[in-house]
Amino acid sequence: MIVFDLKCTNDHVFEVWFASSQAYEDQRTRGLVACAFCGSTDVAKAVMAPRLNAKGNQQLVSAPARVDTADGVPSSPAPVAVSNAAPPVDAAKMRAVLQALAQAQARALSQSTWVGGDFADRARAMHYGEEDHAPIHGQAAPEEAAALIEEGVAVAPLPFPVVPPEAQN
Repeated sequence: MIVFDLKCTNDHVFEVWFASSQAYEDQRTRGLVACAFCGSTDVAKAVMAPRLNAKGNQQLVSAPARVDTADGVPSSPAPVAVSNAAPPVDAAKMRAVLQALAQAQARALSQSTWVGGDFADRARAMHYGEEDHAPIHGQAAPEEAAALIEEGVAVAPLPFPVVPPEAQN
């Protein structure tokens, strides 16, 4: 068995085990090797660090055998080290995504009214037609938010914390 780090055109890096280098080449040319994250079959070998002893964040699992024996019966599964570590993250891309998300939230909040701790009551009143519909944002305990969702009130948590207007400098 041989392990390769592969990388797809979407910059996802993942680890795959093959019976041999030739098995990898054969499967790749037939389009049988796909990205574990996005499913792209446009993959190539990535730069790899040398293989060392298994780290504490790995576990042994049995992988299904892919090679048939002479009698046509697949060989028994072999243990394979699988990393529990998260895939590498491109810091610049992550910053750009978070910045875009923060800007989108800021635009939405600029067209919304802060209602503070009255959020659940106001959202519920709008839902039941007791108050005109308008974009609002405020604070609600997790239990209050869950109750609103159970009642069918359309609410969503904001991805970034919001400083109440009275607490701003």
